[in-house]
Amino acid sequence: MLARIRDFTRKLRAGADAAIQSAALLRQIHCEHTLQTLRETPRFNDPLRLLASGYKVYSQNHEDGMIAEVFARIGTSQRRFIEFGVEEGLECNSTYLVLQGWSGAWIEGSAQSAAAAARHFAGYAVKIVNSYITVENADALIAELAGEGELDMLSIDIDTIDYWIWDTIKTIKPRLVVIEYNAALPPHVRKTVAHDPGMVWDGSNFSGASLGALEALGRSKGYMLVGCSLAGVNAFFVRDDLVGDHFSAPFTAENHYEPARYFLSSSSGHRPGFGKWVDV
Repeated sequence: MLARIRDFTRKLRAGADAAIQSAALLRQIHCEHTLQTLRETPRFNDPLRLLASGYKVYSQNHEDGMIAEVFARIGTSQRRFIEFGVEEGLECNSTYLVLQGWSGAWIEGSAQSAAAAARHFAGYAVKIVNSYITVENADALIAELAGEGELDMLSIDIDTIDYWIWDTIKTIKPRLVVIEYNAALPPHVRKTVAHDPGMVWDGSNFSGASLGALEALGRSKGYMLVGCSLAGVNAFFVRDDLVGDHFSAPFTAENHYEPARYFLSSSSGHRPGFGKWVDV
């Protein structure tokens, strides 16, 4: 009897493994088909857009290639960055820059993740700071880490009060700001989660801010929206004095919005969620 039970259990596990493999294969086929369809559109092939330049090395989606393309168009200053919300640093927007000899700083709230990042990147020119970013400390902390001279890139990804953090950063004006937006909200909407320093993302679509809200904030800070990642995750803002004729105008949320295509990334999607939204 025991042998029959073990045999039955092995068959169940084999069936479950086969189902998982089949689901993964179907997801891959769906992604490849979607990408091929998008690559054939005039929007994707517009040379002033960033979409065709995207590729992934260590970023969550295709941001590595898009970041490289932005700097190919506007140039770099000191090849320095600051990014926060990096976890262990293995899947974020500046890891590939580190590999290419850039220097900078990562700010991570989890002590465990920060320690893991320090182990992974020992010997590289990245300073890892274990600290929670808040509206009260963000500007001073980032100014201290930025040091003298121009910062090339600031990347913001905390899945919660990203809008309020960028709003409070006054003392630095990097060449490029990469910030997550909430693609579940239409581009013409200007909403963000209410400022709640204790908010923790619960995996739902109650997070961050709409692209329209970030576009308006960026304009007020001297930045133009020049593109979004194909998966509908990150928005790219270039400082006004560097935009020139390098990117697709108009620099609006309606023009550059990409819908949520989370299946193109390592994320499986965001379940519905609700909380206190505010207009900005």
